[in-house]
Amino acid sequence: MATKVTTGWPAAPSAQPAAWRPRIARAGRVVAAAGALGVAGQLLFFEVGLGMNFPMAIGLLLLGGWAVRRRTPRLIGPDGWLAPAALGFAAFAAVRADPTIVALDLLTSLALAGAALAAFGGARVIERPISGLIGIGLRAIGWAFAGAVPAIGGARDGLPSSGALTRRGRPALPVLRGLAIAVPIVLVFIALFSSADAVFARVFDNLFGFDLDLGDLPGRIVLAGVLGWFAAGGLALAAAEHRDLTPSVGSPSGWRVGTTEAITVLLAIEAVFLLFVGLQAAYLFGGLDTLQATGLTYADYARRGFFELVAVAVLAGGIVIGLERLSRDRSRLLVGAAIGLVLLTGVVLASAALRLRLYQEAFGWTELRLYVLATIVLLGVGAITLLVLLAADRVRWLGHILIATALAIGLALNLIGPVRFITEQNVARVLDPTLVPPNGRTGIDDVYVLSLGDDAIPSLAGVLPELEGSEAQVMAEALGRRLDELRSDPGVDAWQAWNAGRAAARDALEAAAAAGDLP
Repeated sequence: MATKVTTGWPAAPSAQPAAWRPRIARAGRVVAAAGALGVAGQLLFFEVGLGMNFPMAIGLLLLGGWAVRRRTPRLIGPDGWLAPAALGFAAFAAVRADPTIVALDLLTSLALAGAALAAFGGARVIERPISGLIGIGLRAIGWAFAGAVPAIGGARDGLPSSGALTRRGRPALPVLRGLAIAVPIVLVFIALFSSADAVFARVFDNLFGFDLDLGDLPGRIVLAGVLGWFAAGGLALAAAEHRDLTPSVGSPSGWRVGTTEAITVLLAIEAVFLLFVGLQAAYLFGGLDTLQATGLTYADYARRGFFELVAVAVLAGGIVIGLERLSRDRSRLLVGAAIGLVLLTGVVLASAALRLRLYQEAFGWTELRLYVLATIVLLGVGAITLLVLLAADRVRWLGHILIATALAIGLALNLIGPVRFITEQNVARVLDPTLVPPNGRTGIDDVYVLSLGDDAIPSLAGVLPELEGSEAQVMAEALGRRLDELRSDPGVDAWQAWNAGRAAARDALEAAAAAGDLP
């Protein structure tokens, strides 16, 4: 009998009847904290570039979620890593200046932060099968957009009467009077110290000084309101009183596939795979004459098709998982046929990896080729894992392992720095032409490398003296324009936007300008 998989907490407010409002513990604190986060957010992000402001914002959001959580949260041990991981991936926004990897880091950090807030609220995240994780993700998005509605409603219901508010505020009046007297005096001392010591003046100005342009006020208010709204939804997710339900896993219900039909599908697909694998063994791995067979040289034959083979591997894995889960009877023959298709898929992945390596050796690295390689590694780990899970009848947990592997690969890419790695490898091909195989492309694609972002600039500035002719002129002019932008753009010069990759790029460009390599 099928068992319903529950999420352990109510659906997003927008998915509930209009008369229903989830009870949010400490709703007043949720709204107040969201307002504070909105104000902090506009200070961090208004008209400044992306840098250390993003990890600071994620850290403040997580701290706010922890502060407004229920008094007895059920933060299960396996979920304890979600918040640190969210903060860790957010920190790479202040390290890398690679648009692609930073965009992936932002999405990963937001997803992990949402999962952490759900865990603060008592939802058991990691213990759920992949279908439960998807459900939690969708509901978390709903709470982010609409969770501020019940939070504001709960805070309004909990407001004290005007008389009670006056009585509660009376003890604070002496403090307010003291501050009114102290502030002018403190400002005088600050002015004197600033006049007496330039270092004190610079430090104080960097820490607390900012130009307030009244023309910016409407934009700041709108940004604070938008950020505060989403923050309220996230904090409400952590503070809502969720149902105490244990995640459960049952067999799939609904439409099913007969075991014979499933085995027939797998064997038919394997027949095609066997033909392909046999040809790969003969022509790609064995070195038979591809020119006679296809009219293509071996180099041209081998340097194509890796995108399609990655798609084949993804499709084959999905078919194996789907048939295994939907089959009426999990017989040994079915499991054996599924394992056989996974093994053949491994050979397809090996073919894709070899083709990609040959293509890369001939034409150099690009972001797309590096991310395709990362995808092949992910699929390879998934194939090995799927073999083990098929034998152990635990295929439903494959999604967890793939997510963990994807996070590990994402961490490795951040540590490597895709753009930095790509540029260094391509520059090495310029400095040492022996690295380029016969019929490979030499030189450097200046249009492409200049589009990679600031993480590429240190390597480009280093190779600039080795370039000649129009290639050197185009590169020098582009790097000179970027140096002017970094010098003149206040949005990237603000402390909120500090970024290690951007700072390294500027230092390299300043050194190149001092050496006379830039116009």
